[in-house]
Amino acid sequence: MQSQRILIEDLHLAFGSTEVLKGIDLEIRPGEFFAFLGPSGSGKSTLLRAIAGFGPKPSRGRIVIGEEDVAGLPPWERNVGMVFQNYALWPHMTVWKNVAFGLEERCVPKAEIAARVEEALQLVGLLELAQRRPSQLSGGQQQRVALARTIVVRPRVLLLDEPLSNLDANLRVQMRRELLRLQRELGITTIFVTHDQEEANTTADRMAVLDQGVIQQVGTPMELYDAPVNLFVAGFLGSANRIRGRVVAEAGSRVFRGAGGVVLPVPPDEAEGEAWAIFRPQNVRLLEEGDASTEKVRQGVACFAGKVLRAEFLGSIIRYALVLEDEEEILLDEPHRPGQHVLREGERATACIDAQAVRILRQ
Repeated sequence: MQSQRILIEDLHLAFGSTEVLKGIDLEIRPGEFFAFLGPSGSGKSTLLRAIAGFGPKPSRGRIVIGEEDVAGLPPWERNVGMVFQNYALWPHMTVWKNVAFGLEERCVPKAEIAARVEEALQLVGLLELAQRRPSQLSGGQQQRVALARTIVVRPRVLLLDEPLSNLDANLRVQMRRELLRLQRELGITTIFVTHDQEEANTTADRMAVLDQGVIQQVGTPMELYDAPVNLFVAGFLGSANRIRGRVVAEAGSRVFRGAGGVVLPVPPDEAEGEAWAIFRPQNVRLLEEGDASTEKVRQGVACFAGKVLRAEFLGSIIRYALVLEDEEEILLDEPHRPGQHVLREGERATACIDAQAVRILRQ
């Protein structure tokens, strides 16, 4: 299959008087495994369906696949493949007939249908189950049939609308690895819609985070996690501490002064004014009060004292909630080690963070 670029320009789409997509601009590279990530109602599934041609017609904008603007075309003229959340298999048909259906509708010669169905079922590992019906398959097997039915027609792009949401946790992990393997083998440009951050992080080359019909940020999973551009992205992608305060000039440098007595050094070119300090729990280290290292904090590291509000054992980590001055609360993660001392509620402690792990945001 030839990889196709997808270009979306100034896309607006509404349901009645409610605008759902508000000026989407996005380029997806040929052969890329791309994810749309966001909370319910963010517009991610609507955007995917707009690419497929389902739902209302966009009021403005272009959707270009390869070199063709498909925004005005019906779904059957776009040659895109879509796997739905509920798989949408024909219950009265065998696996073979389900996969062959799209080719039969396209009047493909019977010999070619047989060859292509066998190839698709071999690719997803279901050739030996070709004569079973969907009710005789597990959820993971049904999902593979839906994939085979989609790829057998050789679509220009592959669209996946939360295809793993009906599977249990262990099977989801297995199937997302299978999805990625299949995508790499085919080399087909693929868009995966999910609200599950772990699924997006482990499969996507890049992803777009959406909220309220607007793309908030595009990048690799690590780029978005380490360098969020706003408070929404920072809070949506994993746990994040957010402390409100101000960047001020002091003694020829700049510092962030925030709630709870937090003082953090910031780059000298950071603009003064109201801001938020954002940092991840795993970047905060815990020092028990009286620890000698609290007296030897090097330049560029900020420490702040507080009281343990709670300690949660999460397997690989212990997550502490530390209450600072003014009841400001921060989270910090300590790696779990057998036999380690776990601080109890009410104990005093000091938390330290390297300033390089702090991001200053204005929105």
